[in-house]
Amino acid sequence: MKAAVRQTAYVFTALILISVISGCTDWKKKYQGLEVEHKNLLGRYDRCMSSLDSSAAEKAKLSQRLMDMQKTIEQLQAMEKSGPNIEGGIDWVPDASKGTLTATLSNEILFSPGQATLKKDTIGELDSVMTVLRQKYPTQDISVVGHTDTDPILKTAKLWKDNWELSTERSLAVVRYLVQHGLTPKRVVAAGAGEFRPVGSNSTASGKAKNRRVEIVIHLL
Repeated sequence: MKAAVRQTAYVFTALILISVISGCTDWKKKYQGLEVEHKNLLGRYDRCMSSLDSSAAEKAKLSQRLMDMQKTIEQLQAMEKSGPNIEGGIDWVPDASKGTLTATLSNEILFSPGQATLKKDTIGELDSVMTVLRQKYPTQDISVVGHTDTDPILKTAKLWKDNWELSTERSLAVVRYLVQHGLTPKRVVAAGAGEFRPVGSNSTASGKAKNRRVEIVIHLL
């Protein structure tokens, strides 16, 4: 009888030990699982904080950019109201809606008829433009756009396919001069509009004279 009781006690004790050991194993697994989840949450938290910091910095940059743009627009609007804006002997026309300043040089000043080689006596005009760009607008992007009237090319028809090509070559001539005298190449774009962006009537001599031009455009926005 005593042996049976002792055996039962042994069995009961073994069951308790097994239960305890099993419970410890389950607890360890749960702890390890919680530890992994905790590390994952910490990683997600750090990434979120980093993203928030980046967003705040980007927001500050955008806010400053908007303030600068608004200031520039207000300056251009004031220039529009004040009348001619003469710098370096050149009339720079402001356009607040586009954020630009534009100097217009007549083709008659820059080129001989049907040609895309700069006249020597026009160097002063372009030097004046270059002085303004260097001193007041050293980082802004620049567009140089050539224009013609609707008259077909006659004397130099073998050189150019059409007015479009002639206007483009003239803008390139101006760009090359400006770059040779200090304008950073990556800041400037050359383009030709041919006869397709007139500012005067092509039915009159005075209108055609207005259309034959090269525009130097400073982009302020």
